[in-house]
Amino acid sequence: MNITTGLLIGSLVAACGLSAGTDKLAKDLRSMDRNASVNVIVQYRNAATPGHHTRMARKGAQLRRELSLVNAAVYKVSVSSLEDLSNDPDIEFISPDRVVKGSLDYAEPTVNGLIAFQNGYDGTGIGVAVIDSGISSHDDLEDSAGNLRIVYSQDFAGGGTDDQYGHGQHVAGIIAGNATDSAGSKFTHTFRGLAPNANLINLRVLDQNGLGTDSNVIAAIQRAIALKSVYNIRVINLSLGRPVFESYTIDPLCRAVEQAWQAGIVVVVSAGNKGRDNSVGTSGYGTITAPGNDPLVITVGAMKDMRTLSRNDDYIASYSSKGPTSIDHVVKPDLVAPGNRIISLKESDSYFAKTYPDNSIANQYYQTNNGKALSKDYFTLSGTSMASPMVAGTAALLLQKDPSLTPDTVKARLMKTATKTFPAYSIVTDPVTGQLYTSQYDIFTVGAGYLDAWAALNNQDTAAGTAASPIATFDQLTGEVHVVNANTAIWGSTAIWGSTAIWGSTAIWGSSVWVNSNTAIWGSTAIWGSTAIWGSGGLSGFTAIWGSTAIWGSSTIDATENDSLAINGEN
Repeated sequence: MNITTGLLIGSLVAACGLSAGTDKLAKDLRSMDRNASVNVIVQYRNAATPGHHTRMARKGAQLRRELSLVNAAVYKVSVSSLEDLSNDPDIEFISPDRVVKGSLDYAEPTVNGLIAFQNGYDGTGIGVAVIDSGISSHDDLEDSAGNLRIVYSQDFAGGGTDDQYGHGQHVAGIIAGNATDSAGSKFTHTFRGLAPNANLINLRVLDQNGLGTDSNVIAAIQRAIALKSVYNIRVINLSLGRPVFESYTIDPLCRAVEQAWQAGIVVVVSAGNKGRDNSVGTSGYGTITAPGNDPLVITVGAMKDMRTLSRNDDYIASYSSKGPTSIDHVVKPDLVAPGNRIISLKESDSYFAKTYPDNSIANQYYQTNNGKALSKDYFTLSGTSMASPMVAGTAALLLQKDPSLTPDTVKARLMKTATKTFPAYSIVTDPVTGQLYTSQYDIFTVGAGYLDAWAALNNQDTAAGTAASPIATFDQLTGEVHVVNANTAIWGSTAIWGSTAIWGSTAIWGSSVWVNSNTAIWGSTAIWGSTAIWGSGGLSGFTAIWGSTAIWGSSTIDATENDSLAINGEN
């Protein structure tokens, strides 16, 4: 049984659990107050039983929540009892109940969502579970009869199901806002989501400060699976995350998203906003957050739509987290979508709206009466949290068109049809600090490319197997990075995700054609043209990225930095 290094709850205390090895376990336990209490997620080898809970109670543990989805339960325990708990042969893994945090007028047309809407694709009949900070009532979330399309709400964080933070409301609008308050002759700009008639399942896991725990999210995923047939839940959006502390194969949060995927629900996750992090010399590589590090889910990075309808002038947001994932080296993100300075729904009583009133849209920006007051309906936020719902909304459109699609086929179609024309590099100046950041357009930055909703809707390919993202490996002798297909079927064994080198100044992905499930996934010509997949630089951070532990150690997410990024975005 292993106990992993990680964060505790809140803003918070330092590491509670520890990787296997009695010496390290003893050392880390000695560093903590043995009388302190912590919440931990205990994963059992089989389903947790009343007998397990009784045995835990005898050791002084208090049962807080059952998480049957991952054969686990949350207990409040004393630090002094952790070592004793680790000796239970029925326990597979113990981890802290860690903190998670929440990472269109131009954006929708940019990804060809407007064309989809004009051709009758609006998400009708599809349920999208928004696991976030809550969703409040809004005109743009009603149907044509005035009925609210939030068909189910449940609170896992405490304090009700409305959005007290201002994040979930914004995400919900990107997915399913129908522009009731910005469409018509009185308006010059329209803010419509990708699936403006989809139903929303509101599962609130983040509190008024945008913070929650692993167990909140797992419980919400468990509820979404249970309600799948009731509300036709086909998509889950997770615009949240935390650092990676262990392999996705034993992380309870990753195990939960895999259960949803296997239940037939497309899971879309934000990549994270740590792409500028060079604290260990990786230039932001290796910073994908959990559960976006899981190979099954669709992990989304953020582009800048540059306030134009054209895709040709769009650039990657320098803060968008880059792969490969820490520890497992999964090739992520899977694709990118607009996420910078996105206009969507506002919750007037939320933390964001009250603390940053200048991010509310001026009425004169979108109303013909040129009123100088700030909008009560719309607000601007930035981050991969805003990019993820772009893809979640598009997934709803694909499932509206063909309800028989599997999550793997949805993922494969989105990735195959994504636009793959990018510059080699781009440079941006942070609007707050003035610091320059250079981005390189490689598979660990932009994945399979830039979301194209209309192209995905017109694709007819079918995935007969798993579309799990592949693994990147580094050959220290040759200095080459290879992509290895760890699964069968979709990616094929020779083309893009094959075994040929993708590192260097002239390497490309490959040239095979994906015409059905038996051949490779990408197009008939080299995916990235003649430019390097990663480029000729970047070797300096390899020791950190390809090490055996997570590159972030035990540091917590900087909430202040995240708020600044969400509010300011970048130019």
